[in-house]
Amino acid sequence: MNVLIVDDERHAREELAGLLKHLPDVRVVGEAPNAPRAREQIALLKPDLVFLDIQMPEESGLELLNSLGQDAPRIIFTTAYDTYALRAFEFGAADYLLKPVVPKRLAVALRRVSVSSPGMVPDETPQTDGDAGMPPRSLRPDDKVLLGDAERMWYVPVHQIIGAESLGAHSLIWLAEATPVIRRSLAVLENRLPGDDFIRANRSQLINLRQVQAVEPWFSGGLKVTLTGGRSVELSRRQAKLFRERSTL
Repeated sequence: MNVLIVDDERHAREELAGLLKHLPDVRVVGEAPNAPRAREQIALLKPDLVFLDIQMPEESGLELLNSLGQDAPRIIFTTAYDTYALRAFEFGAADYLLKPVVPKRLAVALRRVSVSSPGMVPDETPQTDGDAGMPPRSLRPDDKVLLGDAERMWYVPVHQIIGAESLGAHSLIWLAEATPVIRRSLAVLENRLPGDDFIRANRSQLINLRQVQAVEPWFSGGLKVTLTGGRSVELSRRQAKLFRERSTL
């Protein structure tokens, strides 16, 4: 797997390159300190994977990826901030690593890329389906669940989950203090979480009825609900009808 490292901080590039050199079947073919140089390197070297910083002078990593269009290689974003996770996955990132990069978490990210890229074979066989291995039973409100990945994890009761948002095969979980991304689709979460408490608000969001703080009429017969923490979510007309049926005396 040929890898390009893009980061405006030299020590960050050196640190990541140092971690990668210890991994089998990974070769760092180049480095770039900014987006224009990265664009040149991508065209010249045609790497299989780019580790891309998000916050860079003049042009961000997100802007660079957007400019590459269909010709973009696989991307793993590296950043010191977790606030960009949702946008990163919306842009089609293969994974999202927080600095300083943890070796174990780096290995997990590379295996994900290997599994999802034709012609690349991982050094071990992880789950290729984000929905595989899910226990069949439904959770109860007081059950505690692990959320997160090898880098950071939270162990919380189900009833403390405020809601969730689809990121394709992944989901962004809304907690009071964090927004971890887990490798489970929203459809799987909907089947697993307590049906009496959680409903689909729309095609891409799931909410916990226990966490609804306020409700107001919205466009086309829909509703807008305010959840714990102040997040607002729009319910489609169909889901608003279901909400009213379940919430009206």
